[in-house]
Amino acid sequence: MSETNIVAVSANELLLLMASISILGIIGGFIGEKLKIPDVVIYLLFGVAFGPIFFNIVNIDSYPVANELILNFGSAFILYEGGREIKLKILNKVKITVLMLASLGVFITASTIAVGAFYILNLPISTSILLGSIVASTDPASLIPVFKQVSIHKMLKQTVISESAFNDAFGAILFSSVLAGVTMTQETSLGQTVLQLVFMILIGLIVGVVVALIGVALSSNKQYGIFHKYAPIISLVIAILAYEISEKLGGSGYMSVFIAGLVAGNKKTFHLWIDDEPYIEGVHFRECIATISRMAIFIVLGTHLDLNSLIKYGWKSLLVVLILIFIARPLVVLICTAFDKKANWSWNEKLFMMWVRETGVIPAALSGIVVSNKVPGYEIISSTVFMAIVVTLLVQASSTGIVAKKLNVLEE
Repeated sequence: MSETNIVAVSANELLLLMASISILGIIGGFIGEKLKIPDVVIYLLFGVAFGPIFFNIVNIDSYPVANELILNFGSAFILYEGGREIKLKILNKVKITVLMLASLGVFITASTIAVGAFYILNLPISTSILLGSIVASTDPASLIPVFKQVSIHKMLKQTVISESAFNDAFGAILFSSVLAGVTMTQETSLGQTVLQLVFMILIGLIVGVVVALIGVALSSNKQYGIFHKYAPIISLVIAILAYEISEKLGGSGYMSVFIAGLVAGNKKTFHLWIDDEPYIEGVHFRECIATISRMAIFIVLGTHLDLNSLIKYGWKSLLVVLILIFIARPLVVLICTAFDKKANWSWNEKLFMMWVRETGVIPAALSGIVVSNKVPGYEIISSTVFMAIVVTLLVQASSTGIVAKKLNVLEE
């Protein structure tokens, strides 16, 4: 068979694969709506059931580029949409809590998990810290879809979403620093790590603001808004460029898309408006892309399950995840909210923040890097990360509405 025919066959198989993901996503969304549970839970289970382990209908391992596209673009666009829902006025009230959760909170979580992994999984201390750094970040792709279905108090909702956006930079730096130490590829001092973190944050902020302002200005109803009829498409371009430019410059791509969404969602603050018709078209357009992204991300995550490792290290991995849920997260919330007297958080709101702490795309991607580099203990790390994803989504995400109602933090 000629090279052209091989490429055509691969392209056709990929199209069928994407169609399969879409069909499973539609059915999963329908089931989730009928059962009144978050659709991401159904998508994850569908990924496990229809992945290589069982029916093998969805197997994306042969398409690494498509896999990266789904995970990176999908999570970035969902984060962009999350940023659009954040209001600067509300974010200003909780900025101290968000900053502490996204920085100090990451290090507390990583340290607590590292201690648990060292004693339970019998991993070397360096590998234990690596595992802690992987699961330390909360995941916007998991949180935002859940909050689409459960109406939480705005200040509380925007605090948790903002945390999941900003902690990416801290989690990524911690992970890369620990990985460099474990693999002995390079030596990094504390000063270098801090400088790298500051650099990532600044690049993410600057790129996000600049790209969003240019995009929104060109699609606004101002005199220079020459592309105002194409506002929905420009919103997609903003998300892609913010992520890619930031990553190319060494910044945090996820932070950049969140900031871009924040600017686009608060465009009136910058005296920019979009006409009603393209605005409404843009809302529907972005909702469709976000829905497709959510379907694809969690179905693909489900297909990545390594059943043998999960069986072999399952109970020990579960114990580490329980430490994450019932020790690390409560500790983080108690310490980090104590610094913010202005927010005046109630105990019910703190308890809700302790419970809503899903693990998803970003930890899965970092775990994939560890597996591909065959870092010592990678099988245990992979098993524990997937256990964290499964447990937090099945238990915490699916019970968010019930917990919010019990704690009386639902928006009236």
